Amino acid sequence: MVLLSFDIEEFDMPFEYGKTISFEDQISISRTGTIAILDLLDKHQVKATFFCTVTFAENIPDLIKRIVYSGHELASHGYYHSDFKPEHLLQSKLKLEELSGQEIIGYRMARMMPVDEREVEKAGYSYNSSINPTYLPGRYNNFHVSRTHFMQNNVLQLPASVSPWVRFPLFWLSFHNLPLGIYKSLAKWAYQKDHYLNIYFHPWEFTDLNDFERFGFPAYVRKNTGAQMIARMDNFIAHLKAKQYPFGTIQQFLKPLLHEAKK
Repeated sequence: MVLLSFDIEEFDMPFEYGKTISFEDQISISRTGTIAILDLLDKHQVKATFFCTVTFAENIPDLIKRIVYSGHELASHGYYHSDFKPEHLLQSKLKLEELSGQEIIGYRMARMMPVDEREVEKAGYSYNSSINPTYLPGRYNNFHVSRTHFMQNNVLQLPASVSPWVRFPLFWLSFHNLPLGIYKSLAKWAYQKDHYLNIYFHPWEFTDLNDFERFGFPAYVRKNTGAQMIARMDNFIAHLKAKQYPFGTIQQFLKPLLHEAKK
């Protein structure tokens, strides 16, 4: 199964590059990108998983309703995107359930940072998708972690997809910067090896990020954003559908594994 997931959040990434944008702009930019994503998923009639912060969810009630009514999965991305306390694990789960009317069983830590699995279990999550099992200087050092799903502290771990052997990451930055044909080949390799593909993106990638003075992003972040990103994702989904790869939510994919783990 192809597992597309989107970390929808207040757009605070410019802060990492010494830039400040208003809270209203943080919400507006991510809102615009989320709509573009939902339109693409509707066009291709595929389901996906949305990891959402409470802060963002509270400001887009109509889109939360659209996500749920469209048959997508809503999962937790924490309470805030730039602040974390262990108590936010349970607080975000309960608030998102209140806002959506949907059970929240999945969690992803902001920026795919480490999180205490015992706290994740205590908060009542069934799965955690917060690991990028690769090495990126200054960000990830996870060569020792399994490439594929595994149980830890009674929580099913679903790492982001990387290529077999060399563990080349298939996350959002490689999607922007690799020639699309090469990315498709790597995705096919991972899918055929692992029998699933777990890749993640953000709503702000689907908006124009080329204003360096405003956002401060280097070229590798700005590349193929906005209309180009929408076109690439449109092409990529159509390519996978032509290969008859099934799409689904993470919850759908993990249901039999979670059932087996509870026996």
